[in-house]
Amino acid sequence: MRKTLWHVGLSTAVVLLMSTSAYAQIATQPITATAVVGARGRITLTGTINFPDTDPFTNPTINGAGLTVQALARVAVGAGVSLTVQAGGNFVSPGGDAIPIGNLTWGTAGDTGFNATGTMSSAAAQPVGNWTGPGAHNATQTYTLVNDWAYAPGNYSVTLTYTLTSP
Repeated sequence: MRKTLWHVGLSTAVVLLMSTSAYAQIATQPITATAVVGARGRITLTGTINFPDTDPFTNPTINGAGLTVQALARVAVGAGVSLTVQAGGNFVSPGGDAIPIGNLTWGTAGDTGFNATGTMSSAAAQPVGNWTGPGAHNATQTYTLVNDWAYAPGNYSVTLTYTLTSP
């Protein structure tokens, strides 16, 4: 009887192995993954531009603290990107006194593409940087104000508008 069971068990194992390999199949089905990437831009300005009161005789110009500028652009390869800044007018005090906006200049240190120097204007946007293609561009812009004896005492302010564009 042992002999008979042995043959039956061996036959079942052979049939099981043969049926598994004969019927094993691999199925495939392709699927397409898509991603939508649009053009985008972002400007991040960190810091403040403050000019403390100093003696014009000893300090004919006043340096403000550095303004960190980051320009991010996701555009087509080869597309132009421009960063500009424009003043909303002259520096003005609450009493109506003014400091000419042309007395405000800047120097820039950072990534290539940033203009090294510039003079503020309210008549036209002034170029801060120009690049080609997508990327992140970082620099520090240090503003300088002419310190003139002709300024009337007061607290002055002006709005500066940065604009990032790509045609």
